[in-house]
Amino acid sequence: MMRKESIIGIGIVAMVVLIVVPVPLWLLDLLLMIVFGMGMIILLNALYAREALEMSMFPSMLLIVTLFRAAVSLSTTRSILLRGEAGQVIDVFGEVVAGGNMIVGGILFIIIVLVNFLVITKGSERVAEVTARFTLDAMPGKQMAIDADLNTGIISEEEAKERRQKIQDESNFYGAMDGAVKFVKGDAIFSILLIFVNLVGGITLGTTGMATGESMPIAEAAQLFALLTIGDGLVSQIPAILIALATGFIVTKATVSEEISGALATQLFRQPLVLMIGGGALVVLGIFANLPRIFFIPTGIAMMIIGFRMTRQKTMEAIETEITTDDMEVEEMRRPDDMVQLIEVDMIRLSFGYGLIPLVAADQGGDLLERVVMIRRNIVLELGAIIPQIRLQDNIKLSPNQYAIFIKGVEVAGGEIMFDHYMAMNSGYVEEEIDGIETIEPFAGLPAMWISESQRERAEALGYTVVDPPAIIATHLTEVIRQHLHELLSRQDVQKLINHVKESHSVLVDELVPKYLSIGEVQKVLAKLLKEGISIKDQVTILETLADYAPITRDTDMLTEYVRQALRRAISKKFFGQGVNTVITLDPALEQTLTGNIQKTEIGSFVNIDQQLSQRVFDSLKKEVAKLTQLGVLPIILTSPFVRMYFKQLVEEIAPDLVVLSYGEIDQSAEVQSVGMVSVS
Repeated sequence: MMRKESIIGIGIVAMVVLIVVPVPLWLLDLLLMIVFGMGMIILLNALYAREALEMSMFPSMLLIVTLFRAAVSLSTTRSILLRGEAGQVIDVFGEVVAGGNMIVGGILFIIIVLVNFLVITKGSERVAEVTARFTLDAMPGKQMAIDADLNTGIISEEEAKERRQKIQDESNFYGAMDGAVKFVKGDAIFSILLIFVNLVGGITLGTTGMATGESMPIAEAAQLFALLTIGDGLVSQIPAILIALATGFIVTKATVSEEISGALATQLFRQPLVLMIGGGALVVLGIFANLPRIFFIPTGIAMMIIGFRMTRQKTMEAIETEITTDDMEVEEMRRPDDMVQLIEVDMIRLSFGYGLIPLVAADQGGDLLERVVMIRRNIVLELGAIIPQIRLQDNIKLSPNQYAIFIKGVEVAGGEIMFDHYMAMNSGYVEEEIDGIETIEPFAGLPAMWISESQRERAEALGYTVVDPPAIIATHLTEVIRQHLHELLSRQDVQKLINHVKESHSVLVDELVPKYLSIGEVQKVLAKLLKEGISIKDQVTILETLADYAPITRDTDMLTEYVRQALRRAISKKFFGQGVNTVITLDPALEQTLTGNIQKTEIGSFVNIDQQLSQRVFDSLKKEVAKLTQLGVLPIILTSPFVRMYFKQLVEEIAPDLVVLSYGEIDQSAEVQSVGMVSVS
């Protein structure tokens, strides 16, 4: 590796030395041969590269080659002006290519320069500039598309990482090419100026005798130095054209899955009708336009025959493909399939009718995929749980505007959307009503109205909460995931979380798992926290608490309560605000009754009280909760630490979303005030 780096460094230094130090003619011929060889190699590599990134070093390569060509051109200029000769290569180009005629040579040189500078270099510069701008502008959209594919399960994490890296490499490459093309443009301008310098300087030095030692007539000097200058110009411009062509190929390169020869043949001759029409046109021109019939007519007939044969071949291929497909389908039905694939269940799936496809399709302006990506991200940031991939799938069994949310293959929620409409919901402060189609908000079940886009601004001005269809689906999906997140947390997910903690807290993990608790027991604790909306992001605190209390008890209910108390600051931050917070407490007599009726079994502990007592507790709870609900305050029940989980179990069926906290979960900074009490008296 060091040798390769040394060779590159020595080569660049040698180029700089070449600008300053005169070289013999034989070495000049060798250097010109190397210039031609490098131009050919770069052009062919650019031509046969399947995609631009295969030559990611092309901008640096272009700079090195430009420096080398400039150094050689300066050496030839020095030799022409000082000695009136520049080696065999330049003599051949001046005598043979230009025919020894300076006028013919000058015309050839001007044509090559115009083609190089105005056609190839100018076009490559514009394409590179536009490509760089479009590549940079497209980066966010491409990254979102990768996130969407990853989210829907089309690609894996590794594939997503590779595609993101490729996008970054493309951005860097085309940005560098935008500047590197300026090397080619500058090199073309430099070659033109150098020719004029050689011609004017050579004639001046020749007539004064400073070049050859003897003064020459102006006509003889013009003939000699013009041919040398034209030969030098042709020698420099032909490699320049090769480099410019390579640059053009690179910046216009499109990714194909086959070699360029195959791709060109496929794209040029894929339409038999084109060949037949073109061949017929050549035959007509050869017969009626008095053009060389020996060329036009045979060529036209050959094109028509090829087109006809291609048509027959495509027809046969279509029939063979149809037969093969039918055979494969029959074989697929006959062979014993891998039944495991048939029982795979998506953890989360959003199905929708065909009328909602525009909300998902990015090419139709849909952004639902992007919203789904953000849903996963936001829930992870908030609750710290790993969210499974959310699969989006159209379903012909649903009505066109209907959607359904599945958890573990079972439909748990759904709704119906009016496409191109907005849902307006009364925020409670609206005095004036608007016209619309009455509906029900799918998640909360609140009354709402479907309104057209023209009514949107007016509805917002009146105080309505207005949301678009993608936001409705995204909100519904978010809340459903929150409700079932504890079910979605698997042992494999818990293992990933523990492995992440182990990277920085290996002693903690080694002490806890599997010495005191199994992965399944840790999973149960985390699931119980998620079920009540408690974030598990602070994995270190959770595992530290489990490590403290697991030697005492392996009851996951009790361990969960210990963890909740350790997370008191986060819990208080979630449910309590600044100032005094109103809560509802439990009557001490009720707490004593609940404590006295706890029964412990092999599968856990629960409160066993008669139905009449339970009903009295429910009635009292509803009464107290209604007071706070009317005031617009979130009802929070405050109990003693030992009773909290049993009371939550008792009221979970009638009030699953009720927040039940214990005194041990309240941070010292939180101020609470009891405004009611649940009792059975």
